[in-house]
Amino acid sequence: MDFLQAAIDEASRGWDEGGIPIGSVLVYNNTIIGRGHNRRVQNGSPTLHGEMDALENAGRLPASVYAESTLYTTLSPCSMCSGAILLYGIPRVVVGENTTFLGEEELLRSRGVKVTVVDNAECVALMERMIAERPELWNEDIGE
Repeated sequence: MDFLQAAIDEASRGWDEGGIPIGSVLVYNNTIIGRGHNRRVQNGSPTLHGEMDALENAGRLPASVYAESTLYTTLSPCSMCSGAILLYGIPRVVVGENTTFLGEEELLRSRGVKVTVVDNAECVALMERMIAERPELWNEDIGE
């Protein structure tokens, strides 16, 4: 299975719901164990970014599972989501794109997380469309 595509599908779902098109999946033993998308708008939540939603939907897990997992996300993780990655000891993150927003990739790398950026055109297009059509939502999401 293409795990980044699963994250893109989540991002598209978020956009279709009127939210911000960022999606994420948590993968363990080559299986998606958590998936989610940014639902700040839909749920009126200050913290429900795509990565946080995927972690929430994975449920409570032992540290050994996180230590063997990979998080796929359509956009470079912000400081909050990067903090969760570090807190739970997730060792690998695959990022769809970091052109429209560069999150805390260097922080993650400095703490031993393997960060791979794939520069996926579909991820870029989703974010560029959102930023053009709903700039106020994007500015709110990134704290501006």
